[in-house]
Amino acid sequence: GCCTFDEPLSSCGYSQSDDDDLNWDQVNAPMKPASGQGIPSGSFMLVNTSGRFSGQKAHLLMPHLKENDTHCIDFHYYVSSKSGASPGTLNVYVKVNDGPLGNPVWNTSVTATWNRAELAISTFWPNFYQVVFEVVTSGHSGYVAIDEVKVLGHPCTKTPHFLRLQSVEVNAGQFATFQCTANGGTDSSDRLWLQGIYVRDAPLKDIKVFNARRFVALFSVVNATKRDAGNYRCMIRTEGGVGVSNYAELIVKEPPVPIAPPQLSSVGATYLWIQLNANSINGDGPIIQREVEYRTSSGSWYDIQPVDSTSYKIGHLDPDTEYEISVLLTRPGEGGTGSPGPALKTRTKCADPMRGPRRLEVVEIKSRQITICWEPFGYNVTRCHRYNLTVHYRYQAGGQEQVREEVSWDTESSHPQHTITNLSPYTNVSIKLVLMNPEGRKESQELVVQTDEDVPSAVPLESIQGSTFEEKIFLQWREPAQTYGVITLYEV
Repeated sequence: GCCTFDEPLSSCGYSQSDDDDLNWDQVNAPMKPASGQGIPSGSFMLVNTSGRFSGQKAHLLMPHLKENDTHCIDFHYYVSSKSGASPGTLNVYVKVNDGPLGNPVWNTSVTATWNRAELAISTFWPNFYQVVFEVVTSGHSGYVAIDEVKVLGHPCTKTPHFLRLQSVEVNAGQFATFQCTANGGTDSSDRLWLQGIYVRDAPLKDIKVFNARRFVALFSVVNATKRDAGNYRCMIRTEGGVGVSNYAELIVKEPPVPIAPPQLSSVGATYLWIQLNANSINGDGPIIQREVEYRTSSGSWYDIQPVDSTSYKIGHLDPDTEYEISVLLTRPGEGGTGSPGPALKTRTKCADPMRGPRRLEVVEIKSRQITICWEPFGYNVTRCHRYNLTVHYRYQAGGQEQVREEVSWDTESSHPQHTITNLSPYTNVSIKLVLMNPEGRKESQELVVQTDEDVPSAVPLESIQGSTFEEKIFLQWREPAQTYGVITLYEV
C-alpha cells in the first residue's frame, strides 16, 4: 500500500476508478507543466480542477489491505488555488470487503501547503479493506494532490485506534447502545460519532476516560426500527487524522404478534378453556414466554396470566359476561413483548341463581286481589343477565286446587311489587316467587294469605220454603252458593 509515486502508480497496486468523471494525474518534478503555477514540486498524484463543473468526481483506489495487527496509514495532501477559493473537497473512504463505499471518514477542502494526515483503521484479517481517495470539484480552478502514502506497522501517533466493535441486537422501539473502546487519548476538540451504511449516524451519548491511553465512547440508536438495522462503525476525527473501527451489525428484531385469535375449547359459568393458536406469528422469535390477556368487553377490568402450554383455563370469571381474550408473545431482550394478537370475543354461561327472592311480604289485601313485595336483588343473586321472575300461587275453588303463575316485570325497581288479581274473596292463597335463568331456579319461602270478605251471593230463590201458622210464618232457605266470608246476619 505504500507509494511515493516516483514510479508508475500501477507498480504500487493503485488504480483509477471506472465509475467516476475524471482521472487523477501522476506528476513528477521533470514533468511539471510550465503553466502549473501553484503546483507543488515532487512526485505525487494530482487532480486539476480547472475547467471542471461543480460536483465532478475522481477516485484513486489503494490496493486491498489484509492486516493482522495494529497499523497506521499515513499520507500527505495538498489543496490550493490561485484565487483562494477552494477547488474542491478531498474525501477519504474506507470500503470493507468490497462492500458499499459508504460515507467519507475524513475530508478537507483548503490547505495551501502540504499537510499530513493519518488513518487508524481497525479492520483485520480475514476481513480486508480498501482506501479510496476522492476529489469532488467545486467549479473553481485549482489543484488537489496526495503523496507519500505509507502503511506503517505501528499505531498512529495522533489518532486513537478502536478495539473490536461488537454487534448489537435489540427489539424494535428500544435503544441500541454501541460501546466503542479505543486505545489512545482524546480531548474536547475531537469529534466522535457512530457511522452507518445507508442508515442514520448516531451522536455521542457518553464518554468514559479511564486513563491517558484508554477511553470508551457510548452511542445510542434511539427507538430503533427495522430501517435502522445495518452496519455501523465507530469514528473519531482528531487534529491529526481519523480513527475507524470495524463494522458491527445492528440487528433489530420485531416482537412477535400472533396472526390469529385464540380458539375456544369449552365454556363454563366461571371459566373459559382456550387454545392459544399462536404458532403463526408476525415478527421474530424465538418465543420465550406466552401470556393470556383477558378483559371485559365493557368496563376497564383486565388481567394477564403467564401460560406454559398451548391450552389454558381462565378461571374465576363472572357468569354471563363477555370477555375479549388475546395472546401476548415475548422474545428475548428488553421490550421483547409484542402487542396483543387478535382478540377472541366470547361469553361465559349463566350460573345457577345464588338464592331465591327474600323477604316476601304482603303490601295490601283486598277481597279479590293481593299485592306483594320483596327485597330487591341484582346480578349478584341472578348470576345471569337473562332471567325471569314468576309469581306462583294456588288456592281452592269449587272443591279443586287452582294453580296459577304470572311473570313479574317489576324486577329493576328499588321497591319491586306485584298484584295478583281475579281472586275469590275469603280464600287462602299460597304464594311464592320463583327466580329462573337458563341454568337453574331458586324459590322464595311460601307465604299464605287470605283474601278479604266480600258481599255474598244471593240466597237461591228455589231454596226458600215457608210454613204458616196462626201467629207466625216459618221460613227456611239454603246458604248462598258463594258466602265469601262468614254470614252473620240474614235480613227478611
